[in-house]
Amino acid sequence: MQQKTEALSQVLTGQPVIPVVQISNLSHAVPMAKALVAGGLPAIEITLRTAEALDAIRLVANEVEGAIVGAGTILNPKQFKEAADAGSQFIVSPGTTVELLGVAKDHAVPFLPGATTPSEVMSMMEEGYSILKFFPAEQSGGRAYLKSLSSPLASVRFCPTGGITPQSAPDYLALPNVLCVGGSWVTPQDAMDAGNWDEIERLAREASGLKTA
Repeated sequence: MQQKTEALSQVLTGQPVIPVVQISNLSHAVPMAKALVAGGLPAIEITLRTAEALDAIRLVANEVEGAIVGAGTILNPKQFKEAADAGSQFIVSPGTTVELLGVAKDHAVPFLPGATTPSEVMSMMEEGYSILKFFPAEQSGGRAYLKSLSSPLASVRFCPTGGITPQSAPDYLALPNVLCVGGSWVTPQDAMDAGNWDEIERLAREASGLKTA
């Protein structure tokens, strides 16, 4: 089994921050995505943590020019297939299962599975995966932990997500084994609730200007 590495790499290296968005009001999906694209963050992960998530992915995929919409918090093959059918261009899981690896093999949509321990990372390497999600980043040892993995597991690159802030993001992005970070700070709930799309575009523009190693 081989990860669709080139396609996934193009998504993750195109911007330093992947917005991780939870949609609870479907009317927010399109203006939110337009604001992120305008701010320089076209790749957007919409998490399947709400009943509106799949419809939100479908709307963004169909109506927002330039957006590269992905699905996050994918936990099983059913969700994987539903997200792919909704128009997801990449799929993210907090961890990895044999069943998810199986369905990912049969789909053209690139898969970003989660791995935290060296053993999990090595298992993914055996399956042909070289780009992984590191979650929950801060709670699992953060930057220091990822730095310690960069030498013995030098061929693997990560997208750390979980607890990362605008202040800590540059430290992660300076690591040689980090492609990008996932962050929810770009779409704060108060700005979403208020429909303050200018603020979200501003935050996206700031995040898109962060430098990677």
